[in-house]
Amino acid sequence: MSDTPTIHNSANYGDIAKIVLMPGDPLRAKFIADKYLDNVVCFNELRGMLGFTGMYKGKKVSVMGSGMGMPSMGIYSYELFKFYGVEKIIRIGSCGAYSKDLDLLDTVLVNNAYSESAFALTFSGCTDKVMTPSSKLTNLLDNVSNRLNIKVKRGTILTSDGFDYYIDVKSLLNRIPKDINCMCADMECFGLFHVANILNKEAACLLSVSDSHAKKTLVSSKDRENSFKNMIEIALESVIE
Repeated sequence: MSDTPTIHNSANYGDIAKIVLMPGDPLRAKFIADKYLDNVVCFNELRGMLGFTGMYKGKKVSVMGSGMGMPSMGIYSYELFKFYGVEKIIRIGSCGAYSKDLDLLDTVLVNNAYSESAFALTFSGCTDKVMTPSSKLTNLLDNVSNRLNIKVKRGTILTSDGFDYYIDVKSLLNRIPKDINCMCADMECFGLFHVANILNKEAACLLSVSDSHAKKTLVSSKDRENSFKNMIEIALESVIE
């Protein structure tokens, strides 16, 4: 551990809480800090990847954007775990639904992330195609959702290197082994889980459905930033458990 900032993060050691909530969008991180946290301090503005530390019901918590895709998530999560003493990261992001059982703004709690990506191979030589989150942290989020009476749907997701708007989703899904049922897709979970597992840290992921391939529906960009209330509150309440 070092007091010297990394090249991607201007925080000093101790500026960041042991648990970090990570939306992809740094403006969503700012929204969460402004709306939910007290005594907020901005610890990072480098590259526009905003990070904040504050208090939630008496507990110290940080929230920081990860950017889009596994390379960006990999950089920020690795540095948080390795250089800033972070023990837990909860991704709170958006996803595109493949299952007709998911509606817009439903909350998904990720059990596993499948990917065709070479991220894990490049990072550590790992050839596994499925990455798992911390079972302890994931079960905690599930318990908190029950306490808050917020329904979550647990399952396997696809983490893709290509955004669904411009890739051939049908061909992609046909390549996935038949015993893996991906209910939705994001672009970061697989990478986060791999980094956490390699470093013996804890990571979990909550996702809000922002669009549906199955139902051809879409949430606006503004609503993505401001209306993912359920997953944000589950994640924050887990901090005080």
